[in-house]
Amino acid sequence: MSVKQTLRLRAMLLGFGAVTRAQAWRGDPLARIISAPPGTDPYPVYEDARALGDLSRSKLGLYVTASHRVGDAILRDPRFGVNTRAALMDMKVLLRDSRGRRPIHPVDDSFIAIDPPLHTRLRRTVAPWFTPRALRDLTPVVEKVVTEFLDELDGRADWELIHDFAARIPIRIICEMFGIASVDYDRFTRWGAVLGPTLDGVRSVRELRNVRETLVDVEAFFVDLVERRRRAPGDDLVSNVIRAHDGAPDLAREDLLATIELLMLAGYETTLNLIGNAGMVLLTNQQARERIIAEPDIAPNLVEEVLRWDSSVQYTVRAATEPVTVEGVDIPEGTMVVVLLAGANRDPQVFPDPARLDLDRPNSRDHLSFSSGIHYCVGAGLARLEAATAMRLLFQRFPHLRISGPVVRLPSRNIRGAIRVPVTPGN
Repeated sequence: MSVKQTLRLRAMLLGFGAVTRAQAWRGDPLARIISAPPGTDPYPVYEDARALGDLSRSKLGLYVTASHRVGDAILRDPRFGVNTRAALMDMKVLLRDSRGRRPIHPVDDSFIAIDPPLHTRLRRTVAPWFTPRALRDLTPVVEKVVTEFLDELDGRADWELIHDFAARIPIRIICEMFGIASVDYDRFTRWGAVLGPTLDGVRSVRELRNVRETLVDVEAFFVDLVERRRRAPGDDLVSNVIRAHDGAPDLAREDLLATIELLMLAGYETTLNLIGNAGMVLLTNQQARERIIAEPDIAPNLVEEVLRWDSSVQYTVRAATEPVTVEGVDIPEGTMVVVLLAGANRDPQVFPDPARLDLDRPNSRDHLSFSSGIHYCVGAGLARLEAATAMRLLFQRFPHLRISGPVVRLPSRNIRGAIRVPVTPGN
């Protein structure tokens, strides 16, 4: 970064922080969410946002909804797009080096941050790998991987739920799909630890530099992987995405790399926290633990209810691509709406007694944790499969597993999860 860019970023962060803290002190729910210390229980604030109405305007200039009905409608409405990050902070400019070059970002440059028609063409290149049939074929692989990790942990007096178990599963599965034989867990985990929290936005110049260095490392790894697959293609996911891109000359090299990086890193972060959150539920809720042990086949119900009750992704943002009226409110073009996914998942109009974890809840799957509409998470089925398999086999092997030390939460407001959950198998 140049001196000018550094000063600009510091000024932006200081100014935004000052305004946000001031509005939070005045009680603005969105400002309170953004400025809250990481690890703070966000659900009371979501209820405060709900009390202001189905759609309210924050003093920060954005609109906010914790309504399931309104949130779902906005996520499905083609008049709202995902191209919002430049309006918040122009990361594509800030990440440039002195020569104007910037590394590819697996989120900002991928199809989840692009509106149709390009979004549709890019998503189509990976969708066949996440169909119900593809996931059925992958199920034995997931069970084998989870069992292998449990075998490694068996006999140990204590271990750590996230680093030793939850984080390794999605990394290994995507590496299996990518045809990567040697898995560098520490490297992939380090990438996720740096890039995951930035979904909140960059909070310092130092963090921005760390992000840029990480993105350079990520890009170098995947450039090498793509080159190797071009020389020796196989039947793995990367080879097939390359073939799909080669058959679409309007798709650029950057589109290919961003798509592959997204599958690795976004899939890892979402699934890791889903497994971790489900594990913490069973470690702290005796009734739920007894159910999963007595009825292992209820694991999919557990996963859906955990997604509803404590979503890994707490909120998302959409921007109006044209003037639009929602709930009688006129929203100008370019104005952003924050959909509080975790708040919508506890909407009492849709989920009775929403703060209660209920493994028999008939409509748990109606949650918005994987978004809705055309940007519904392409890997949702895989995340569900991995989490359900992990919980079923984990508590079959270790029915007396318990937390043995302080839990450390992620330093993020948008990504809900833990970075450390020490456990012991008990007796």
